[in-house]
Amino acid sequence: MKRTAVVTAGTAGIGLHTALGLAAAGFSVTVVGRDSERGARAVDRIDAVGPAASARFVAADLASLDEVRVLADRIASEHAASADALTVLVNNVGAMFPERRELDGVEASFVVNHLSPYLLTELLLPTLTAGAPSRIVNVTSGAVGVAKRVFDGVEPPGDYYGFHWYGRAKLANLAYTLDLAKRLEGTGVSVLAADPGGAATEMTNGTLTDPKIVSPALRLLWPLVRRKFERSTSGPASVAAKPSISAATDSALAGRTGVVVGAQASPVAPFRAATDPRLAKAVRRLSEHYAPLSAP
Repeated sequence: MKRTAVVTAGTAGIGLHTALGLAAAGFSVTVVGRDSERGARAVDRIDAVGPAASARFVAADLASLDEVRVLADRIASEHAASADALTVLVNNVGAMFPERRELDGVEASFVVNHLSPYLLTELLLPTLTAGAPSRIVNVTSGAVGVAKRVFDGVEPPGDYYGFHWYGRAKLANLAYTLDLAKRLEGTGVSVLAADPGGAATEMTNGTLTDPKIVSPALRLLWPLVRRKFERSTSGPASVAAKPSISAATDSALAGRTGVVVGAQASPVAPFRAATDPRLAKAVRRLSEHYAPLSAP
């Protein structure tokens, strides 16, 4: 039976190298992105991995929850029609915003980094369950360590700082990931998180040079903070993709769920705050309210 994988934001950077790694492991890969020209180039690169590789590009703006719903419906319908199992879903999409933005009235970082992958995952759960054993891989970040841990609303109180808001959205998604793993125990669907550790990508290039993305306390230490950012994002995307590839393919992880694969492509302890069931409950309440499974 053909093994298939979907990689969001898979036309460049870590997502593309994740798709290349999955193709090398024998998967037929669908990459999702906004730009059809980049998508075509990505497909050419993936198909060049070997004769077993089979790739395609599907256009979708993952910052739009309506487009996420359309994407999920297309993927589910195609798999139902073909009887090919959906074996792996890699939610690689991510974005950091130096200035506060809204998408359909909701703060943009929370939409892109959590609500979008949450919604796609929930809508594809029947397809992934039908294709079990299967895996969901959600890409996380070390930025969860600077996140405010209050989830009474989409945004915490106080002024906006892009790096901290990015970390908070990633914390929400990590808490959701670990909670979902518990929900799906016994279904054959494994849920894992992968921390790429950082790389030079379109998201990090430029964004992390602006001191406005961090709180005033960290701005006082900006030379040190900036050097840390530079070191953590100096590596190639091909290396940063290894945790996602491992989470999706490593036979040692077969049947395991709720695992966080760290930057060295091996399991690590999850960030403690993400294991708090009260935090997970608050995140789920927000997720269900702002990203209902059917369009409002």
